[in-house]
Amino acid sequence: MATRRCLCRSRRYRIIGGVAGGLAERFGAPVWLVRLIWILLLLPGGLPGVVPYVLLWIIVPLEPEE
Repeated sequence: MATRRCLCRSRRYRIIGGVAGGLAERFGAPVWLVRLIWILLLLPGGLPGVVPYVLLWIIVPLEPEE
């Protein structure tokens, strides 16, 4: 998995919006680890995980087609 310069939502590692996959590709982290972090952020009531995810889903562009 190559590290990208820009942050884009992933098309390849996409389950809901591609945010976790895009963050994992950008920083060279395993996708499962980024998804686990999002799940842990959802546990205390959802807000710490849902709000940043939705904001990133809206703000971060989708990865260009190859």
